Amino acid sequence: MSGDVAFAGNLSFLNLGELLQLLGTTGSSGTVSIHTAHTAQPALIYIDKGTPVNAANGSKTGLDALFALFGWLDGQFEFVQEEVTCEKTITKSRMEIILDGLRLLDEGQVEILGPTAAAESKPTHTTAKSGSLPLIKGPLVDYSYVVDEESFYDGDEIVQEGNHGNWIWVILEGVAEIVKETPKGSLSLLRIGDGAFLGSVSSLLQADNVRSATVTAAGNVQLGMLDSQLMTSELANLSLDYREFVRALDIRLKQVTSMAVDIYAQDKKVVEFIQGKKPLIKQGQNEERLFKITSGNAIVARETDDGIVPLAHLEKGDFFGRVPFLDMGNEPQAASVFASPNLKLAALDPQALQKEHDSLSSTLQYVLAHLATSISVTTLIACEYYKKSFAN
Repeated sequence: MSGDVAFAGNLSFLNLGELLQLLGTTGSSGTVSIHTAHTAQPALIYIDKGTPVNAANGSKTGLDALFALFGWLDGQFEFVQEEVTCEKTITKSRMEIILDGLRLLDEGQVEILGPTAAAESKPTHTTAKSGSLPLIKGPLVDYSYVVDEESFYDGDEIVQEGNHGNWIWVILEGVAEIVKETPKGSLSLLRIGDGAFLGSVSSLLQADNVRSATVTAAGNVQLGMLDSQLMTSELANLSLDYREFVRALDIRLKQVTSMAVDIYAQDKKVVEFIQGKKPLIKQGQNEERLFKITSGNAIVARETDDGIVPLAHLEKGDFFGRVPFLDMGNEPQAASVFASPNLKLAALDPQALQKEHDSLSSTLQYVLAHLATSISVTTLIACEYYKKSFAN
């Protein structure tokens, strides 16, 4: 490794899942080396733009090596920022890797190295009940963007679904649950912790915003209210294409969340979404382009062993394709796109959008990265519900 050490720490303080989330949110590229007294050789994880692309752990390589590292409960790590030139053998999204790794650890399929007491406090992965929901965290926000603080206590309702509000919070300390109402009652989808955000980024682009989910405190929570005026000014200086991309990204999360709720509620219409539509982008296809819909519509869907899971219904103004600076866990690598016969598109310039994205403050970049991570996690939840509700 020839680059500079960006940061270092101990896995007993920052576990592997939290470390990967941190690197993902910051979009970092480089190599993580992990040393532990329980093995003779250090392990290596290669990160490209926030996503693991390869790993080496003893005789194991790739995804097998990375999953095995979730059992390392102590050890020193260093992250060196550098260009990643190794073969990219891992194609799963970052959050899918994290949740699968934690699930394998829970199920005893990963060997634990380190103090056995630490295993009692390890994270869990299922989406069946609250207390064992996926947890999304983020890096420390620039405190100069925090204009006020507010405290909530266990069980307090922070945001109510259907209410109006334009402010955005960051969780300074604690954990909150995202809850949606369904025909079957309240459904806890996921949890968000330190460094995660509450609120819709669309509120920075429009005067009125309706809350799409309820958020409740799971224990004591300290929130920081962000300077919306400052972030709105940032976005106002960017191109119309970028602002429309931000709006469409926010809509994508709402679409995926609504689809997950419909699948959970066993709404039979979800199996009809793809009917009459032709494949436009095949899951796993090497597609570098990014498109905006000018007319017609499209469906984003993940092809799984249990069937094709619809994720989002896209219409005029929405986008699809490869976004080089955000990992949504959707198309092209992890989902297909099916087009209506009358679909018409306009090509966007991903590099131009990337340049504008890189010009944003770290706080606004973190807000958008959190949004993309939420899309990725909710996609996994939708697929899990589909397996339970519609798989033969």
